[in-house]
Amino acid sequence: MTPKNKPNFQKQPSFVPNYLFGFVVFVIFSNGFCNSDIQKGYKLTLAVPAEYSLGFIGRAFLIETDQTAPNFRAAVSVEAVNGKFSCSLEVLLGDVKVWNSGHYSRFYVSEKCVLELTKDGDLRLKGPNDRVGWLSGTSRQGVERLQILRTGNLVLVDVVNRVKWQSFNFPTDVMLWGQRLNVATRLTSFRGNSTEFYSFEIQRYRIALFLHSGKLNYSYWEFKPSKNRNISFIALGSNGLGLFNDKGKKIAHIYSQRLQPLRFLSLGNRTGNLALYHYSANDRNFQASFQAINKTCDLPLGCKPCEICTFTNSCSCIGLLTKKEKDKSDCGCGEIAVGFCGRNRVEMLELEGVGSVLRDGPKMVNVSKEECASMCTSDCKCVGVLYSSAELECFFYGVVMGVKQVEKRSGLIYMVKVAKGTQRGRGKRNLKKWVLILVGVVDGLIIVLVFGGLAYYLIRRRRKKSLACDNSS
Repeated sequence: MTPKNKPNFQKQPSFVPNYLFGFVVFVIFSNGFCNSDIQKGYKLTLAVPAEYSLGFIGRAFLIETDQTAPNFRAAVSVEAVNGKFSCSLEVLLGDVKVWNSGHYSRFYVSEKCVLELTKDGDLRLKGPNDRVGWLSGTSRQGVERLQILRTGNLVLVDVVNRVKWQSFNFPTDVMLWGQRLNVATRLTSFRGNSTEFYSFEIQRYRIALFLHSGKLNYSYWEFKPSKNRNISFIALGSNGLGLFNDKGKKIAHIYSQRLQPLRFLSLGNRTGNLALYHYSANDRNFQASFQAINKTCDLPLGCKPCEICTFTNSCSCIGLLTKKEKDKSDCGCGEIAVGFCGRNRVEMLELEGVGSVLRDGPKMVNVSKEECASMCTSDCKCVGVLYSSAELECFFYGVVMGVKQVEKRSGLIYMVKVAKGTQRGRGKRNLKKWVLILVGVVDGLIIVLVFGGLAYYLIRRRRKKSLACDNSS
């Protein structure tokens, strides 16, 4: 087991403007720039570069709200992603992307990206040869124009301003001020190439954050109304997030920790943290007013898979790496047996004083530690278990993520499945001590370095004062 650098997690103080990474592109348009609305029959063509350029973002702004900056703007965007160019319709608050048509499924194009509000009222994104990659599905519903409201809601309306389609009905990873999300709705992080992604879900009895890995789902944060009251919907106000019942009465509230009015709620694509944001006029950016999780080790991926997040917020490998894997910068999952089972093939490595932030997985109650370990070795989908000696509970995991160091007196024991014979020659007891002692040594070294540096600074300062007194006398 080797110590790693501290996890790459920082408090989310602000959003960096997207234009820092963008480039100017040539835009052909037919009805002007940033109108108050777009009428049916409108068509805009955004040129796509011939050669791929990493970090490229090109936008043509269509309509905007008449508010003090930062205001809402709708744009057609071409973005360089995974060696291709993605075409999308998006809404921005200042320079922060708050809605995107390609959040769940990207539309890749070459040569051009076309936005069209057809004469029969359908809003479409098209590529070469009129290939349609996204549409509103509002054909022949009386749609007359596209507007963006002061709330940031992008809407298609008919001649009497009845809404036929709205972006608020298709939430992505952001919830705006004034927006309402009903029970069974969720926000999701952008998946990208990873098999892991996060979600913020509104359930009948709670709101919760989830980690999704393949077909596996685990919660890692939740907030419940008192007295087991049921939730009907949530709404974001100026001073926090409100939870409401079926009668529209507020039953719980998550308050902002700043005086400035809130503008949006966001689910972090990298960390999976949930945060409320306000706009700082002095710094000219958005800053976090509240975060659901404030400790690195309480994040599901505060450390990489098969790493332990320690008390000092550093990451340590669980161990059992081959020589080839030790030479790599990443821990990897070494000899952890994924997809294997049977007592003749696998055994359990026991880590005392180690727990997990992941919840809601399968569990068994009133079982012994030995029974807990045996059930995992017999289950090919199980790679680890968390056993509580106090509650006699056994929690089963299909991933080794969200693992963190806990107090030994908590009575928690984390066990991972390894190939049979991995512990041979060391003995189970010695191997367990080896893993935990190394975690303790890493933390101890950090503490010694901090206090040693402080002592050195104080001694140097005292010597300088003594020399100054001698010179003056």
